[in-house]
Amino acid sequence: MSQQPPSRSSASPPKRPDASMSLLTNVMDHSLDDGYAEAAARRRADGQGGLPRTLRAKLGLAAGLVLAAVVVTVGAAQARISAPTLAKEREQLIDRIQRETSAADKLKSSVDALRDSVGATQRDALKQHGGDKAELVSLLAGGTAVHGPGVKLVVDDAKEADQGGGGPRESNGFSDTGRVRDRDMQRVVNGLWQSGAEAIAVNGQRLTALSAIRAAGDAILVDNKPLVPPYTVLAVGDGKRLRGRFQDSADGAYLHVLQKDYGVRATLSAEDEVRLPAAPSLIVRTAQPQAGGADKSGADTGKGTS
Repeated sequence: MSQQPPSRSSASPPKRPDASMSLLTNVMDHSLDDGYAEAAARRRADGQGGLPRTLRAKLGLAAGLVLAAVVVTVGAAQARISAPTLAKEREQLIDRIQRETSAADKLKSSVDALRDSVGATQRDALKQHGGDKAELVSLLAGGTAVHGPGVKLVVDDAKEADQGGGGPRESNGFSDTGRVRDRDMQRVVNGLWQSGAEAIAVNGQRLTALSAIRAAGDAILVDNKPLVPPYTVLAVGDGKRLRGRFQDSADGAYLHVLQKDYGVRATLSAEDEVRLPAAPSLIVRTAQPQAGGADKSGADTGKGTS
């Protein structure tokens, strides 16, 4: 009996249950596009992996803001701690300035009082030992206050100078600024002396035989005291006669030229009475015994203002 050889057919592998859903399976297995995966792989290979650039920038900015906030907070805390100390030091400095200012004011008052006392003593000595001309010497030296008829002369800068004409008041050189200079005031005062004035004061500053009129920049100085325009010159004497003689003098003509050509303002009037204070200090140049045993003190009484 012939035997039939056994069958050699191989069994096929069982099918996947989701074989009929190949599209869905492919989407699940490859949820990230291959292009993105390749780009990520390239960045990792180039050492650029990690957080995205925009995220890194935002994190850096946030870190900077946090650091700035910390610095500001620390600075505010330090300022708050040091504020009481600074306030205390400021108060101490203010107190010290006030004390020194008060002390300086007291010293100034003391100096003024001593100066007045010395001036009064000098005037009394001049009256007692000046001989028969004591009153005249005292008058010429400015040692006593005087009053009587006289003239009032007011000199002021030109109107254009009031609007910023500027320029120094020294007599060196000349420029048409319309400003009254020290030389102008010298000529005015000397003209009044020559016209017969017995006593003169400028802005309340009594002139003596030793007075000087100078300038320092923008100010005219009378015996080193600055004056501001307008300059009011009071002179004791025969008012009408004094006014006429001054107007007819060379110095009066000089003042008229200043008015006409340079706009300097000036008014001259005769007064029934003017009052002049005594000079703040009295300087005695010479002292010698008088014949008969009495002392005679004299002051340099040459008129004229330099």
